[in-house]
Amino acid sequence: MSYFDAASSAPLHPVARQALQASLDEGWADPARLYREGRRARLLLDAAREAAAEAVGCRSDELVFTSSGTRAVHAGIAGALAGRRRVGAHLVVSAVEHSSVLHSAAAHAADGGSVTEVAVGRSGAVTASAFAAALRGDTALACLQSANHEVGTVQPVAEVAGACRDAGVPLLVDAAQSLAWGAVDAPWSLLTASAHKWGGPAGVGLLAVRKGVRFATQGPADERESGRAAGFENIPAIVAAAASLRAVRAEAAAESVRLRALVDRIRARVAESVPDVEVVGDPVRRLPHLVTFSCLYVDGETLLHELDRAGFSVSSGSSCTSSTLTPSHVLKAMGVLSEGNVRVSLPVGAAEADVERFLEVLPGAVEGVRKQLGAPVAGTPGSGSAQDLVVDALGKLCPIPVIELAKVIGDVPVGGVVTVLADDEAARLDIPAWCDMRSQEYVGAHPVGGGTAYRVRRLN
Repeated sequence: MSYFDAASSAPLHPVARQALQASLDEGWADPARLYREGRRARLLLDAAREAAAEAVGCRSDELVFTSSGTRAVHAGIAGALAGRRRVGAHLVVSAVEHSSVLHSAAAHAADGGSVTEVAVGRSGAVTASAFAAALRGDTALACLQSANHEVGTVQPVAEVAGACRDAGVPLLVDAAQSLAWGAVDAPWSLLTASAHKWGGPAGVGLLAVRKGVRFATQGPADERESGRAAGFENIPAIVAAAASLRAVRAEAAAESVRLRALVDRIRARVAESVPDVEVVGDPVRRLPHLVTFSCLYVDGETLLHELDRAGFSVSSGSSCTSSTLTPSHVLKAMGVLSEGNVRVSLPVGAAEADVERFLEVLPGAVEGVRKQLGAPVAGTPGSGSAQDLVVDALGKLCPIPVIELAKVIGDVPVGGVVTVLADDEAARLDIPAWCDMRSQEYVGAHPVGGGTAYRVRRLN
């Protein structure tokens, strides 16, 4: 089995396993106590904090350990907003932040605060100018991920951090996806990360708050972790997290070059071997180990099951794989095709032979799913007899509305219009994306009878 979903959770690094086992016997006592066992536990905790702070690029007294990366985000945003409540209650985030950031933003708005989401382009990146334009006199905090968790695009954090500094606004950087590859080289104010993203154990997060940043811990606090993360520290897991972060950093330079070459191969070969596919995300400014692509006329859940049966564990942002039946907010914000979406994120040590086998299996898997769904064969001519057609796809989920559109576009003459009636949320992305990919004109959409009418004009 080839595990290609490191962006969700990386396999436990061997160094993490060794450190965890070793510290179980030494790090069980209360590090706040003065007796021998407590002092040993405190030494382990302090050493882990020093190592993590060095990797992050901050002082050890600026960093605390939390129970997860999500908890670090929630605590960081809440504390920074509370610390600057006299400035205002305006929060700025990008539209493609991790859900933990967006959930915090939604909670802030529900409590009466205001939130501005900065839009991204088709690559998934914000522009520093657009982010700077969103900052106001009452902006208490801004948040920007270092790199996107779904498409791998690296954000212009240094430029945005400079704009925030000029405006006197602290910037929280979610570095969960990038910290394994290097420190965030920017004047950030707060930084969060999660150990299981770099091969540490789950249940350990990092929250760094620079000295001088106004911060007021929210909720009940105790004497642990400078009062910013209540509860008894899981010292063995923290030690393993810090040890594995140091280990992956030592391997990062060489492994980054190797994995980037493998991802470049995937990007090129997928585009060559799979018809009607869109590789998304920035092709250059991206994480070295992650690639995402979307396939027309494919049910994402069925494709993931086919790949799983072939021995590959990958993930997807398609609505077809979501219990909410809505496409990924990242793909939606980018305005790219969401159906048949596949994210491949290679773990440290991923074998070239496994990547080659994936590239051999993928075209057949996609073709098989398309046949199951009755997707049209590329290049099949139509009669062009009807001037306009209406396709009723109400009640049908992705990718069926697009498949039905593709089946009948040849039945109208050049200049004719096909109207697709659909109530699937993904159609809002996928029909315009299909038009771009097939060089047809997307005329627009309007509400109709409990759904939406999408109009497409045949150009060729």
